[in-house]
Amino acid sequence: MDGNPPPGSEDRRSTPSEEWEEHAGWWQELFTEGADPEYEEQILPLADAHLAGFGRVLDVGCGEGQMARRVAAQGGDVVGVDGSWAQIAAARARGGGPTYVRGTATALPVASGAFDAVMACLVLEHVDPFEPAIDEIARVLAPGGCFVLFLNHPLLQAPGSGWVDDHILGEQYWRLGPYLPDDAAMEEVAPGVRLPFMHRPLGRYINVMAERGLLVEHMDEPPPSPGFVARAPEYGEAASIPRLMVLRARKTA
Repeated sequence: MDGNPPPGSEDRRSTPSEEWEEHAGWWQELFTEGADPEYEEQILPLADAHLAGFGRVLDVGCGEGQMARRVAAQGGDVVGVDGSWAQIAAARARGGGPTYVRGTATALPVASGAFDAVMACLVLEHVDPFEPAIDEIARVLAPGGCFVLFLNHPLLQAPGSGWVDDHILGEQYWRLGPYLPDDAAMEEVAPGVRLPFMHRPLGRYINVMAERGLLVEHMDEPPPSPGFVARAPEYGEAASIPRLMVLRARKTA
């Protein structure tokens, strides 16, 4: 698909969270090319590895288009979908090859079986319930297609988890917060920026995907990137604890 759809053709059935619309500028400034070391050193190379060679690729929750542009630069014919008008406007202005349409993960405005690969990068943590989004991803994937899911690590980044330096007992360890219960919270990710986050155990994701014929064939748990640790020195002692998990699933025929 070349170019962008005509004005007024986007799906208007649902409205994105007001918080994501309000804070689109924060995302556009801090999570674009060269701005965030985790994207530069870790997430984008993983996208290269898992999405190279696919023809038609859908980026669910594309934001300002960084991931979509990266895959398009490798030769993919990429469509980016996001629920925020501000993000779609910025993505279109930045260009780089993809087509961008407004829509939500639970009502993707694209045809069934139209894509060889779908990616969702740090998106499903903000979708509740997430099962309809998996329904939609399975619907738009062609048989044998690939789904690449980037998540904040469901176990090691569960709510309340973090590095503990116990000076009384002389111990250092990674504390695990409540892992099994679902949790929904508004988190302050930057001064004045509060966004919704949902925690779910990993088995929820894998089982819901499997029920839709999306079978996991590969998993990555990379260590924190050097650039992130350099900017967050308090995390240095916990550099063996992954912040990210990547699942690659294949749609059964």
